[in-house]
Amino acid sequence: MTRRADGVVGQGQSVNQSAVDAASDRLPVWRIGITGGVVGLLCCVGPTVLGMLGIISAATAFAWANNLYDNYAWWFRLGGLAVLAALVWLSLRRQRQCSVDGIRRRRKRLIAVFAIAIGTYAALYAVTTWLGTFV
Repeated sequence: MTRRADGVVGQGQSVNQSAVDAASDRLPVWRIGITGGVVGLLCCVGPTVLGMLGIISAATAFAWANNLYDNYAWWFRLGGLAVLAALVWLSLRRQRQCSVDGIRRRRKRLIAVFAIAIGTYAALYAVTTWLGTFV
C-alpha cells in the first residue's frame, strides 16, 4: 500500500514524484508564445476569421483589417506584448520562480517563448496578407 500526498491510501499506485515535479517545473512555451503572437496580430486575424466563417464578406473583412492595422497596429502589438509578459509572469509565479534567479535558470525557455511569439506573428501576418490578395 502507498500513501499519496493528499492522504489517500491506494493499492499499488506509485507516482514518480520527480517526473511530476519536472513536468510542473516547465514553462508552457508553446501556449504562451502562440497566445502572445495571436493577440499581437488580432487586428488582422479577427476580421480574417470572421470572413472565413462567412459572418462578414471578404471585402468587409479586408476593409476592417486594413483599418485596424493602419490605425491601431501598435496598440495590438503592445497588447500582445502585455499578454506575453503577463502569461510569463503568471507561469513563473505559479512555479514560485518569479525572481532574477528563476529567470536566469529559465533563460533559454524565455527566449523560446519570445521566438515562438515572433514566429507566430510573422506567420499570421504572411497568411493574412496572402489572403488579402484574393479580395
